[in-house]
Amino acid sequence: MLKTGEQVLAIIIARGGSKSIPRKNVLSLHGKPLVAWPIDLATSVDRVDRIVVSTDDDEIMDIAKQYGAEVPFKRPAKLAQDETETLPVVQHCLSYFFEKEHYRPGIVLLLYPTAPFLKKARIEKALDLFEQKQCNSVMSIVEDWGRFWRLDEFSGRYVPLHPEKRVNRQYYTPLYREDGAVYFNRYDVIMKKGAIIDEANVEFLVMEEGENIDIDEPQDFKQAERKKISS
Repeated sequence: MLKTGEQVLAIIIARGGSKSIPRKNVLSLHGKPLVAWPIDLATSVDRVDRIVVSTDDDEIMDIAKQYGAEVPFKRPAKLAQDETETLPVVQHCLSYFFEKEHYRPGIVLLLYPTAPFLKKARIEKALDLFEQKQCNSVMSIVEDWGRFWRLDEFSGRYVPLHPEKRVNRQYYTPLYREDGAVYFNRYDVIMKKGAIIDEANVEFLVMEEGENIDIDEPQDFKQAERKKISS
């Protein structure tokens, strides 16, 4: 629970199907199933009050319970398709808790098994932001100091996008790329605004290099297997 009195619910989304890496969320990474990584992370943060896994898969349900997460329902098949967006999955989970328990968390922490190396310090920092600022959302990003170009549709030529003028790095600001590792929102952003992020009132959580491995393709999993895990 936050100092503000708001409860924090961690929701971990982990469906059984995966085209690029079959049975991805139950594969062992450094000795434990991929779905167990965000459960262990959420468990390590004192201010996280409850942890729930939303899944359509019996094996994932069993693993999640083994690692200490709540699995009070099996996600409907219609919400476990390749094209299913995140928002309705999270709304389904929150609606279930409200209907069954009249439970309404203040802050919803959305975690994914595909970002196993997210650090406890990053979660703590995000919760600090909610306690210290009047933000509605916090999301993880990476700073990108690259130079970007775009194709001009009228001239058919490539033109500089950022920075518009070629200057040394110290004279321009980076772009911020949403990396999809973690999202935090106040309850009303999801249930009333119908959004995963309140773009008008969001704070950024800057990720460190190597922390934001996103396991979507076989090469990503191999990269994760090669990564050294600090004790």
